[in-house]
Amino acid sequence: MDLGKRVKQLRIKSGMTLEELASRTELTKGFLSQLERNLSSPSIATLEDIVEVLGVSLADFFRDSDETAKITYTEQDYSVDERDQMTITYIVPSAQKNKMEPILLTLAPGGSSRIIDPHEGEELGYVLQGRIELQNLTVMGSHTVKKGETFYIKGDFRHCLVNTGKTEARILWVSTPPLF
Repeated sequence: MDLGKRVKQLRIKSGMTLEELASRTELTKGFLSQLERNLSSPSIATLEDIVEVLGVSLADFFRDSDETAKITYTEQDYSVDERDQMTITYIVPSAQKNKMEPILLTLAPGGSSRIIDPHEGEELGYVLQGRIELQNLTVMGSHTVKKGETFYIKGDFRHCLVNTGKTEARILWVSTPPLF
């Protein structure tokens, strides 16, 4: 990763001059200029101070920038987790680092997803093929969702999807935050 380029990119995005960044971080303008040109390297503590002033966490600082992030994916990018009566296709690689995670879930007749425990966030599912039951395991309620229909829920109850039909069911399932 080009540290200097990333610091400069974030500084400019924040609308800050080198002088303002120097003042807020209590570093010299000369040091920051050298850092942005990769002529010097900061300590971890110094880098933490810089990114805090720039309004990002250290983890976000090291994430791919939006300009270099991949935005389209093909079947060659997917990864597949095949289990007994269920197949999970991860259609966005490394989606767990994003704010939402989409999967393509295929359930054999009688098959079910894993049980999803209560979580902060929401889920959306679109049934592409077949029929499923969205089972609320907390209060023992369920909802049938058929091909072409959608479910949208808050993650505040324990639940799973069950294929109650006689044919394979396929569901596009999106969770925020990632939990698959």
